[in-house]
Amino acid sequence: MEFSTQTTASLHQLKTAALGVGIFADGILSPAADQIDRASDGAVRAVVKSEFRATVGESLVLRNLPGVAAQRVVLIGLGKQEEYKAATLASGERAFIAACVKANVTEAASSLAALPMQDVPVRARVRSAAIAAGDATYRYDATFGKPDKDKRPKLKKVVHVVAAGEAADAKTGLQEGRAIAEGMNLTKLLGNLPPNICTPTYLGETAKRLAAEFKTLKVEVLERKQIEALGMGSFLSVARGSEEAPRFIVLRHPGSAAKKLAAKPAGKTSGGDGPVVLVGKGITFDSGGISIKPAATMDEMKYDMCGAASVLGTFRALAELDLPFEVIGLIASCENMPSGKALKPGDVVTSMAGHTIEVLNTDAEGRLVLCDALTYAERFKPAAVIDIATLTGACVVALGHVNTGLFTQDDDLADSLLKAGRASLDTAWRMPLEDAYQEQLKSNFADIANIGGPPAGSVTAACFLSRFTKAYRWAHLDIAGTAWKGGKEKGATGRPVPLLVQYLLDRQASRA
Repeated sequence: MEFSTQTTASLHQLKTAALGVGIFADGILSPAADQIDRASDGAVRAVVKSEFRATVGESLVLRNLPGVAAQRVVLIGLGKQEEYKAATLASGERAFIAACVKANVTEAASSLAALPMQDVPVRARVRSAAIAAGDATYRYDATFGKPDKDKRPKLKKVVHVVAAGEAADAKTGLQEGRAIAEGMNLTKLLGNLPPNICTPTYLGETAKRLAAEFKTLKVEVLERKQIEALGMGSFLSVARGSEEAPRFIVLRHPGSAAKKLAAKPAGKTSGGDGPVVLVGKGITFDSGGISIKPAATMDEMKYDMCGAASVLGTFRALAELDLPFEVIGLIASCENMPSGKALKPGDVVTSMAGHTIEVLNTDAEGRLVLCDALTYAERFKPAAVIDIATLTGACVVALGHVNTGLFTQDDDLADSLLKAGRASLDTAWRMPLEDAYQEQLKSNFADIANIGGPPAGSVTAACFLSRFTKAYRWAHLDIAGTAWKGGKEKGATGRPVPLLVQYLLDRQASRA
């Protein structure tokens, strides 16, 4: 989708197929809505008084208003004025785009981001608007025999009307929002594709296609023999039950040399000069292995690679934005299947770090894959490592589908990620990671067990990973509850791409 900005003091003269204006509860009109009302001799206030409550996300289309050049004026409910916030704006933008899609228009203009908001500058407002538009226009039809092209959104261009002095910042925000939206769409596509198509090999080919599209990206895809040579025994133990070959994907965004910014002195806050490393869990289908899952909703285990998908989506965004510092992406990808060769409960495997692991449950495979990727990350001498994984059902029990679980013992890194989550409306919640939980991972037959029993399951999973991250600053994002939706709305969400890109944007700003 194409986004642009426009400054105008005469909204009623703006020629467009659809113009979005905000309405607050109790009949309070935004400045844009008030301007349209005056141009149309009170038509807006008359409708608001009689039939529009202006609840958050509510919309009403008015056609051919006298004195107004726009073919349609779309009233968007923003709730109570004193409760107006960034999430309200995002809901309003989604409602406006949904109305435009329903009307089959090809272009539209929104005035919503022009509304000032305390502590949220126009750059952030239009960034959020672009992300909302990308989300509202996403449609999946990749595996339909005869995709209905008429159901695909016709909307191709959205103009955001802003104040004259805010045009430059708004343009930057739209560029960022568009990049994030495109990254989310890639993440959603990969998550939604069926597991017979989106295999480890397919993820590797997707990474290569990204590198072909964005010359700043470098990609290396390691196959089984190369993975074996690295000594990734834990990762390979999960892969051995499947006919699908494993892949270990390494993405590099070196940063634009011409734009490289001088780093601040090394320290906890800046993290030094090393790269940020993003590590994604890429289990393209998780049957549970020998510890097989119940049949109901097992189809949703195609989403067990959403950590990997979010790394690829984030790399698409940062390549488009050409951020000026180095970022590394690591994806360990395989299937977890039952077979005569499959990993068994009671097996002991040896990780790349040399730690032996007693496998008590083969359905706790994500940590077995990630631990070797986290060990591999050491070679980059990273400023920070963030792993992203649909790791535990226990995290869904704890946090539901609202917040991603954040685990780290680094307070500065936690604060940075939580701040990025709030700014991007892709929120996380910090969970405990005390050493006392490590006791649950004791094994009589190996250095560590791969599960710690039912109590605090998401915490002990993070504790397991923490044993492989002593060499650097590290955080773990458990996205089991936020990476996809079930039921009638079944589908990947594209999270936590907004959080990750916002974190990288904030890092760029702090180093400027």
